[in-house]
Amino acid sequence: MSKINRRKFLKLAVSGTAGVCAGAPMINFGKYRLFPHSQGTYSDRAVELMEQATVIDALSPLSFKHLSPMSYLAKPNSFTAEDFKKYKSSGIDVFHPAIGMGNVPEKQAVLGFFSGWNSFIAEYDEFFMRIDSAEDFIRLKKTDRIGIILGLQNSDHFVKLSDVKFFHSMGQRISQLTYNVRNLIGSGSTESSDGGISDFGVRIITQMQRVGIAVDVSHCGDKTTLDTFEAATKPVLITHSNCRALCEGHVRCKTDEAIKKMGETGGVMGITGIRMFVRDREPTTIEHYLDHFDHVAKLIGIEHVGVGSDSDLDGYDDMPEQWQKALRAGYKDLYRFREKIDIEGIDHPKRMYDLTEGLIRRGYSDNDIIGVIGGNFKRVLSELWAV
Repeated sequence: MSKINRRKFLKLAVSGTAGVCAGAPMINFGKYRLFPHSQGTYSDRAVELMEQATVIDALSPLSFKHLSPMSYLAKPNSFTAEDFKKYKSSGIDVFHPAIGMGNVPEKQAVLGFFSGWNSFIAEYDEFFMRIDSAEDFIRLKKTDRIGIILGLQNSDHFVKLSDVKFFHSMGQRISQLTYNVRNLIGSGSTESSDGGISDFGVRIITQMQRVGIAVDVSHCGDKTTLDTFEAATKPVLITHSNCRALCEGHVRCKTDEAIKKMGETGGVMGITGIRMFVRDREPTTIEHYLDHFDHVAKLIGIEHVGVGSDSDLDGYDDMPEQWQKALRAGYKDLYRFREKIDIEGIDHPKRMYDLTEGLIRRGYSDNDIIGVIGGNFKRVLSELWAV
């Protein structure tokens, strides 16, 4: 694919034409209409910031329809340039498409998951690039490809210490310690009791930080979360969560104490757009979503805030009804599902532009916004991977 900057790509390629300027999606008054089928417009400043940044979504499956890359690999050439256009035009440069794989996934299943991703990236290397190091972030910006950070939303596959180095060799760079339930490392957020990090868990955390796999506590229970900060000697991530102070009592949100402790490690917290994590009642709007960015920034500094949408580009509410039922049935009532899961205004492929506009409305500087939409995660991941 020939090299082209994001603005030119957005103004021309998204329209489906090869470079026809007449009718290109740009309008007056410093506003850009990025998608011909949408009347939504974005300011020149928002477009410039998105272009400058390495935009990172610290938790986003490429597609809920294709949680496993094997679904693409099963049919040669099933991922097309037209498919890629949707991801490129989203403005997101790097996706972390980690998933949870059940309570105690067999190591063989995890091997298959990472092998599948490595095969997918190799098969479609004109579109995708695996991100393993700080240097890869730099290389990525010189191409038109999308970056993929390999991770998993639990660490049950670390059965012994040597497994950490082994899965690092397969490309894993982030690992959530637990999903929602207890494992040998610690307890998840929906467990009825939380015994904290085990002795084995302390050794796993130490080994992860030694070899260069980022420790993530997004789904961990409160005590397990706090114990992790005590055990860690390097920054710890919360790739996708929200502030419990703004969503009373929700177990998937983090307390102010946890957020402050995370900041002390030097970590970054990615804010999700999940409706029931953002606010415990209706209405729930993009402004309530932005409140979570403000809250973390006021507690520990804007340099510790990022994005972890916990959604694919289209969102949950567009799923077929049977998928919705299966999804909701997989979680305890503690998740507090409501009629909708997504939030209007950030439930579409160009949501990062809406977030950027929101941060502009809230008065953040250009540097702060570039940090939130990717720079902060880029900085901390680069530090954690430099071993």
